[in-house]
Amino acid sequence: MKNEFDVIIIGAGPSGIFAALTLAEKGGRLLILEKGLELEERICLRKDSWCRNCQPCSMLNGWGGAGAFSDGKLTLTTGFGGVLQDYVGEERTRELIERVDNIYLSFGAPQKLYGTDEKAVKKLRQRAATAELELMPAFIRHLGTENCFKILAKMKSSLEGKVQISFRSTVRQIIVEESRVKGVVTAAGETFYAPYVIFGPGRQGSPWFYEESKRLGLKISNNPVDIGVRVEVPAGVLEHITSRIYESKFIYYSPSFDDKVRTFCMNPNGEVVVENSEGVVTVNGHSYSEKERQTENTNFALLVNKNFTDPFNEPVRYGRYIASLANMLGGGVLVQRLGDLLAGRRSTMERLEKGLIRPTLKEATPGDLSLVLPYRYLRSILEMMEALDLVAPGVYSRHTLLYGVEVKFYSQRLELTPCLETEIKNLFAVGDGAGITRGLVQASASGIHVAEEINRRLEETGRT
Repeated sequence: MKNEFDVIIIGAGPSGIFAALTLAEKGGRLLILEKGLELEERICLRKDSWCRNCQPCSMLNGWGGAGAFSDGKLTLTTGFGGVLQDYVGEERTRELIERVDNIYLSFGAPQKLYGTDEKAVKKLRQRAATAELELMPAFIRHLGTENCFKILAKMKSSLEGKVQISFRSTVRQIIVEESRVKGVVTAAGETFYAPYVIFGPGRQGSPWFYEESKRLGLKISNNPVDIGVRVEVPAGVLEHITSRIYESKFIYYSPSFDDKVRTFCMNPNGEVVVENSEGVVTVNGHSYSEKERQTENTNFALLVNKNFTDPFNEPVRYGRYIASLANMLGGGVLVQRLGDLLAGRRSTMERLEKGLIRPTLKEATPGDLSLVLPYRYLRSILEMMEALDLVAPGVYSRHTLLYGVEVKFYSQRLELTPCLETEIKNLFAVGDGAGITRGLVQASASGIHVAEEINRRLEETGRT
């Protein structure tokens, strides 16, 4: 039958794509269901106007997932980027990361690798330690937003004739009979059958993932909730760091509350952008390899990593609520000068114009982040900025811009086997939306890991 396949992959993000690339090596009937658009159709209509609340948001959905318009940083380490090693082990994770890197290289990733200057990294780690900051070293390969798009196009082209891809196909439910997966039903009422299903909804699909997991009776635990702001400074403030290691992963524990605060997604000479997660607008950042598309600013996120105790069990809903407060006050993303925040006043357009930094997100509304972020989060963020200023003087300037809110929607985590199989036979979970990974590399690695296990099982049953 035309609706029968060997494997169905939910989501065409990095985990789904790398699973497809691996499965296609062995042949078989493969189907990818993606609620977004094809790569060339993924165009954000906002341009310089307000976010138009397109559903689904093309910045986050479609071929390549949220990573398609990211700045394409490949963090080649097990130290951060997810918890895949908790499931498959440290050695296996390192092996998978190396394979992911080689695959990206084969599709045109640049050869240049950041973080190889051991002397410079050691010096920076020592300097960070004096400010009570821990620098997590890593090799980083920077694709650039424009190159990320080209690489994803090549990957899609390589799968032509090997994998059936259905865009604008939102999965509504997973079919399970006698604790074994049987297929999926789409929002349009179509039913597709397969003995193997890969659950890879991405961060944008995490609310659906959570509800569907509950419906299926799967055991879920909560990851910490990551909420914070995106910081924008003159590129020169961080150039001594970004020129050597590109992205600095700093970890800090705030003196007031002992909360973990971390830097995330640093974009040298980049721009601040918006994301629309099912009607809730949040902030992110991009950077480009092409000189003509670079800006005079560098941006990065500061995220407070907070664990909650029982009976709280809705971290995604909590994160969406905090972000929605900024949307309520400003119609989208808020921006505030650090000096205004410290003075207890909102930023205005006139005050922004007096500043030394020109905002790269023109549509952000000048406002007051203290009306949005809980005091505990705000206090921890400010304390880390003071510490960062000792490593990169100028971060704690009154002209520094803070955009809010940045939220990472990957706070549910299923109980999985080392094969990333759920309690339902032959139903596997991968990527950021499943709470396993937090970035391109480990998401891609999780897809390879699951695909290899499925290939092995298919070979054992003689179906390939």
